[in-house]
Amino acid sequence: MKKYIVVGIPFDATTSFMPSARFGPTLIRHALKYLLESYVFEYDVDLADMELIDTGDSEIVAGDPIGTIERSVRHIRENFDDPENDILIVLGGEHTVSYAAVNFLRPRSFVVFDTHFDLCDEYQGTKWSHACVTRRVHELGIDVVMAGVRSAMKQELDYAKNNKIPWIHSREFSLEKFTKTVEKLSEPVYISIDIDVFDLGLVGDAGTPEPGGLNFWQVVEAVEWILCNKKVVGFDIVEVAGTDLSSKSAITGGKLLKYLLALCEKYQLS
Repeated sequence: MKKYIVVGIPFDATTSFMPSARFGPTLIRHALKYLLESYVFEYDVDLADMELIDTGDSEIVAGDPIGTIERSVRHIRENFDDPENDILIVLGGEHTVSYAAVNFLRPRSFVVFDTHFDLCDEYQGTKWSHACVTRRVHELGIDVVMAGVRSAMKQELDYAKNNKIPWIHSREFSLEKFTKTVEKLSEPVYISIDIDVFDLGLVGDAGTPEPGGLNFWQVVEAVEWILCNKKVVGFDIVEVAGTDLSSKSAITGGKLLKYLLALCEKYQLS
């Protein structure tokens, strides 16, 4: 039986707008366990029948993204011993935490759903800001595709253009455009979902929310295509912020995790 290894990384030291993404892992877990039914009838999958192993939260180093990444990699290594068969699930935390999973797994491709490009070389005095994570991943030699973006600095657009990184603006997003963009990606694939990719109606609390985002089913259908057609070694949901267990962001994050788990069980068994 395929195992699903969950790791929380409650870190938000570089958050530049609204801190509290450190509570994201708790918010997502609570919504999944206490609010949402375990059965996903669209895919005839019951999460209660899956081998879902929650390893708890990684230790962090307060205010230190590099130290936190190192500790998180160690936590993942100690709990995730079969990347050929099992799937790693990271719950953040600011987007910087994605680097820990990617650095450990070393996938061939990184598909990220995000409002922002996160391609800064440095932001607010650090190369390890949440606004730099996709650039740090790309520098590992991993192919990157970005979907749902709608906010960028010129340096980020220049970097994407110069490095031929494909991206899809949220106002131009469609499943057809998305599949044409990702169909040639090398495997395995890692998927990263920044909760701010969704429109404000779904995510009141996030590190850096913006209007004009995607709706829930657009993201689910795009991820479904990847999971149906590519080998996926892991995924994360990051930037869920706030302290209200019943917030829109918490519920959206929990619902998203529910569907991603069901899709993995349906399409990633072989």
